[in-house]
Amino acid sequence: MQRNIKTSLSGYMKYRSLGLLPFLLHRLAGLATLAFLTLHIATTATVFFAPQWYGTLIQIFRNPIIMIIEIILAFFIIFHGVNGLRIAYFDLFRPDLWDKQTTHEFIYITGLISFILWLPAFGILGYDLLKYGFGLFGSG
Repeated sequence: MQRNIKTSLSGYMKYRSLGLLPFLLHRLAGLATLAFLTLHIATTATVFFAPQWYGTLIQIFRNPIIMIIEIILAFFIIFHGVNGLRIAYFDLFRPDLWDKQTTHEFIYITGLISFILWLPAFGILGYDLLKYGFGLFGSG
């Protein structure tokens, strides 16, 4: 099994194309989303199973480092969705677009759309970071 993992990882390193970055980011975003959803469900379940822990967990999530990770996670979730739509569109409707030039153009478009869609989340989560994480705006 270790050999299979080593072979797979070395294959990623040999792949020298702009397409590698969104491929790896899509995988990482999927794993980050899975981890977030698992943590979110477990935290929410404490309201029913261990209500005394819920407040403590919410205070942990107001740690500035955790809040910065949450801002990054918001981008990952949005990117994962937009990139997934790009892949589905290419696969289902326009398989002729799977050439190097068009793929590179759409990678930039995917990144731009993801960034634009992430900006409102950045504003809201950034405000919460400043308010609850750093105690600005009169509430801590």
